[in-house]
Amino acid sequence: MTRKICVVTGTRAEYGLLSNLMKAIQQSPDFDLQLVVTGMHLSPEFGLTYKQIEDDGFVIDEKVEMLLSSDSSSAVAKSMGLATIGFSSAFERIQPDLLIILGDRFEMLAAAQTALVMQIPIAHVHGGECTFGAYDDAIRHSITKMATWHFTSTESHRSRVIQLGENPERVWNVGAIGIENILNLPLMTKEELYKNLHLNMDKPMFLITYHPETNLQTEGIYPLLKALDSYQDVNLVFTKANADNGGRQINDVLEVYTSDRDNAYLFDSLGQLRYLSAVNEASVVVGNSSSGLIEVPYLRTPTVNCGERQAGREKPSSVFDSALEVKSIKDALKTAILYKGPYDKIFGDGHVVEKIVAELKRIPSFSVQKEFYDL
Repeated sequence: MTRKICVVTGTRAEYGLLSNLMKAIQQSPDFDLQLVVTGMHLSPEFGLTYKQIEDDGFVIDEKVEMLLSSDSSSAVAKSMGLATIGFSSAFERIQPDLLIILGDRFEMLAAAQTALVMQIPIAHVHGGECTFGAYDDAIRHSITKMATWHFTSTESHRSRVIQLGENPERVWNVGAIGIENILNLPLMTKEELYKNLHLNMDKPMFLITYHPETNLQTEGIYPLLKALDSYQDVNLVFTKANADNGGRQINDVLEVYTSDRDNAYLFDSLGQLRYLSAVNEASVVVGNSSSGLIEVPYLRTPTVNCGERQAGREKPSSVFDSALEVKSIKDALKTAILYKGPYDKIFGDGHVVEKIVAELKRIPSFSVQKEFYDL
């Protein structure tokens, strides 16, 4: 009898990371894939990216509408309430045997707490990490305590999950799931990418993604843009901020900035292929996305990591930190552009999906029962 494994996704980045795992589950005779889509995927403001999921050949079992038109802290909390209601109805209809949750976003906290109360077992991917500049940190550790099985990206992250009271026999260091996409996805050539994005072929490219620092501020976008003003002969390719508190404020600023400059471009979502191809062709990746620390070094592109959003996360030597100050960002950009290596590969060998699926197959019965593991 096949077991129903439900994957929940709420953002473009998260789907990009999970898509190969979803394919492997879908193709396995031991499992039936179920898919619940929520959050930014269903929002016109963020590009209605659920359509990309369907174009990739996946059947969406349930859509959970949750986002409000505001990104205040109150609105995000209310969105989580709507999500909890929606997830409870969705899970009741599809009756999954196991829920797979990646990471640390507020949509995933709503899914996890719903599954916990409904006695649906959880497998958590990318637990044990630290990001001090966002409330994602607390969400990630909370999901760890609701989950029974854990797939981490480094050995130190595995140790931290065990420190949180999880049995070592149910915690596996499989590496970062996004690395597999880099190794297996045929990337676009520079000519194909530049033509697709309508960039100037004679100019190099910076790839920029800046999300709100949910523990701190959204004002960091202003010194970042001021620092980028110095690069008139560069294609400045921006992807929009996420739906966290202040994300819309940042996107409004970016709309104005890119409309006033002929070398700046703003995209709701590049999708996995175009994003990784852009990383591969970029002179530098700039901002505060986790991909700048995890996936980008594997494509041998330097990163300027701005502010505190990723503070606490393990970083390769090709990542250059800057304060949210114009001079600090400019100095980091100059250093990064001249960087020639090395590019540390600290997040595994990329064979992640086969490791996760193999361990899931070995689990005789999915259950919510677990004990607190004392060190």
